[in-house]
Amino acid sequence: MNPIALLDYAGVAVFAATGALAASRKQLDIIGFLFLASITGIGGGTLRDVILNLPVFWVANSGYVLICAVVAVLVFFSAHRFESRYKLLLWLDAVGLAAFSVMGAAKGLAITGSPVVSVITGVLTATSGGILRDLLAGEPSVLLRPEIYVTAALAGAAIFTLGDLAGL
Repeated sequence: MNPIALLDYAGVAVFAATGALAASRKQLDIIGFLFLASITGIGGGTLRDVILNLPVFWVANSGYVLICAVVAVLVFFSAHRFESRYKLLLWLDAVGLAAFSVMGAAKGLAITGSPVVSVITGVLTATSGGILRDLLAGEPSVLLRPEIYVTAALAGAAIFTLGDLAGL
């Protein structure tokens, strides 16, 4: 497996874990864990592919859904361990955010050639799953918190796009 695919799977797993943790905080059943983990793990990429009029990535490769399901079940049965390591997951979430902002931007640029679309798809890929998670879990959205979640995704997507256009 190439490093980009491995990073993609790892990002989905990390985002799925944050969705499952939201389900844990709301004391949902296993279906709630599966739902929030999946929405968070694959929601941003799904929105990106729909906007770009592409086949949705997880339909062609169901391994992404399987990753979300496995993570949801693991968190369901061991939430107390993950909850105590929530700061670590925030750091991993930041890594996933960075990776997905670049991967989303790369896909947008490759498909359309537009730097504007590249930045937008980077931000959407990196942030939409977390935004949906927060809305569905009844928590304040990352858009309304003091963290620079969307700003970081925007910066990452813009820097990647500018670097790519400059031939770096």
